[in-house]
Amino acid sequence: MPQLTNLFPANIQIFVDLFTGGANVAVNIDSQKTYAFDINERLISLFNYLKAHSYDQVASVIEAIVEYYGLSDTMRNGYEYYQANSADGVGPFNKEKYILMRNDYNRLEKKFPLDLLFFTLIIFGFNNQIRFNKSGGYNIPVGKRDFNNNVRENLFQFMQALQIRNIEFQHKDFQEIDLELLGPGDFLYADPPYLITTATYNEQNGWTEEHEINLLELLDTLNKRKVKFALSNVLEKSEKKNTILEKWAANYHIHDLKMNYSNSNYQKKKETVILEREVLITNY
Repeated sequence: MPQLTNLFPANIQIFVDLFTGGANVAVNIDSQKTYAFDINERLISLFNYLKAHSYDQVASVIEAIVEYYGLSDTMRNGYEYYQANSADGVGPFNKEKYILMRNDYNRLEKKFPLDLLFFTLIIFGFNNQIRFNKSGGYNIPVGKRDFNNNVRENLFQFMQALQIRNIEFQHKDFQEIDLELLGPGDFLYADPPYLITTATYNEQNGWTEEHEINLLELLDTLNKRKVKFALSNVLEKSEKKNTILEKWAANYHIHDLKMNYSNSNYQKKKETVILEREVLITNY
């Protein structure tokens, strides 16, 4: 985040987070007004729920969900209680309980607010990822963490930042958003799915060359109107190169970012380093 914000313009009037994802950028940018968009309707619904409730209310419901399904609570009981340790995690203990919770969510069981049932699935899910099958069912397997101290602290800090900023969350595809209100003094940040990488958000043709070209054309349009923008992306990864992006980026400023993904996936060896060139492309 500091690498990004150090490259962002100052004195932003309207900030647009075009692919809000986890909203980490949206809650860290000072602006008079922020619009945060995402194609994932359930994610936007969750953020609006968190905006409308206090941390204590949210934490209380998550604790009730954990108790109802009999999931682990290492904050209170530690790892030994579950015959586990921090390195290996509590996935084996939670697996069947997690699947039951996931099934209830996919059946839209309303024992609890669906937004927080969804969030609890993310907390207990593999790598805290979000993925749905073709039928719309959430299908991430169980992970090795639970609603521990770190998650609680991160949630508290996130909600604090969320509620002091003027952020409007909207469920929209980036191609459907009207950006005509933007002008000089405003700033748009785009962190789309990366064309040459594999992740849960660009499976099932979720991001194609057509999407890539449409986004780059949109940014060109903003540039002509003197709207500042920044685009996060990957130019190269291993033997792959995003030639569409490389050709387009030649007209703008390319800032290399220092990233290390050595432990981003705990199924891989910790010494593994994924070699890629991650960049921030700006028109200022």
